Parts: sequence; structure tokens; C-alpha cells
Amino acid sequence: AVSLFLDRDVVLCYNKTNFEEILHMIHKPRLSREFCYVLATLFLSLGAALMSKANFGLSSIVAPAYLLSQIFHVSFGTAEYCLQGVLVVAVCLLVRRFRWTYLLSFVSAFLYGLALDGMLWLLSLTGDWGIVLRLFMMVIGLILSSLGVSLFFKTYLAPGAYELFVKEVSRHHKLNMSRFKIWYDLISCVVAVVLSLVAFHSLFDHGIGIGTVLVALVNGLIIGWFSQLLDRCFTFFDRFPLAKYFESEESQNRT
Repeated sequence: AVSLFLDRDVVLCYNKTNFEEILHMIHKPRLSREFCYVLATLFLSLGAALMSKANFGLSSIVAPAYLLSQIFHVSFGTAEYCLQGVLVVAVCLLVRRFRWTYLLSFVSAFLYGLALDGMLWLLSLTGDWGIVLRLFMMVIGLILSSLGVSLFFKTYLAPGAYELFVKEVSRHHKLNMSRFKIWYDLISCVVAVVLSLVAFHSLFDHGIGIGTVLVALVNGLIIGWFSQLLDRCFTFFDRFPLAKYFESEESQNRT
């Protein structure tokens, strides 16, 4: 084997069978996993805000929180981090353990809620949108939300509770993460429909619409595609030596 010293502390060994793959990795841009966290928070909040403004139906991920904000007359962002706090508890029950980093997911949810309310306020300054612009922004919002989730899966920092739920439960039960994400989205869609019917006796007037069903069907597929694209285009690295304090024991054992 031949060794290539790519960084001060990185030694990469390879043989002829993976030579082309190694050369490709050498030339890929490097993206820190800490910066992935920042981008994920911004993309998710902007994506949700765009879909809310477009008013064709929110993503099934956030539709239940939006409906709760309407029921209890709180801001969208506030409802988001309250609901995600409940999901953190659900993760602990389903994986049958508690880790202190799960609490940091609530911190991520709180930051996301603040960013979401800020994005909604900024978009409120743009006035009314025509139907063509609304359709376009709904698609952009979907793309940004999916990209944000994919970026959260690349970081060791605690993701929001939605991403934490999918990541930890699928890992613990050895399920395909993209497929599990599709089922999670579908269940969230059903919960949103039930909330809308029970609280407002209506299906399409409070954050639920054709866009909700569409996103539930394609969101997991888009996230999986983005995850593969990110792996092909970037080499991810840790800017700070903090991963061991955040990542699960299973991940550390694999490394």
C-alpha cells in the first residue's frame, strides 16, 4: 500500500483497486460539519417560511406545528420547538435510553424556531404573491427544506428533533433512513389532517393543502438524493474536535 498525507493528521492508505476513487476524493471541496449545521438551520427555516407564505400546504413535517400555533394562538416558531420537545422525549422512549445530546436537539429546535419566525417576518414585507410566484416559491421551499435535512444528517451537532427522530430511530432499529423518512412524513401528514378536521372542521384552510400531500410523497426521496449528491461533491470534516461528545456510541464503534 502507498500512503498519501492529505492533511497534517490524516493518512490515507489505498491500493490500485480504489485509486480513481481516492483521486476524486482528494480534489473534492472540503465542507466542515459545523458549517453544515448553520446552513441546515437557515435552509430549513427559510424553506418552511416560503411554503407557509406560498399557502399551498406546508410540509407534513411542520404542518402539525403550524396547526398547533393556530389552535393555541402562538407563533409558528414557538409551536415548532414545543412540539419538537415532545419528539425528543419520544426518541428516548423508542431507543430506550437517554443521552445528554438529545437535550441539545431542543436547543437546535429553539434556534430553528427563532429563525423561522424571523424568516416569516422578512417575507411578510414582500406583500402579496401571485399564483405563479406562489407555486414557484413552494417548490423552492421544498427544495431548501430537503437540502436542510440532508445537511443535518452530515453534522455531528445535535439536529432538530425531527431529524433526530429519523436518524436515531432508524439507526437503532437498523432501518433504511430514507424509507423511514418517507413513512415518518406520511404519518405526520395524517396527524396534520386529523388536527385540521378536529380543530377547524376543515381540511384545506389551515396549512394543509395539495402541497402537503405532494411533499409527504417526495420529500424522503429528495432528501436521499441530496444526501448522495453531497457525498459525491464534498469531503466532510470536523473543524473542532467535538464529535466524540455528540455522536452515538454506535457511530464511534464503526469508526
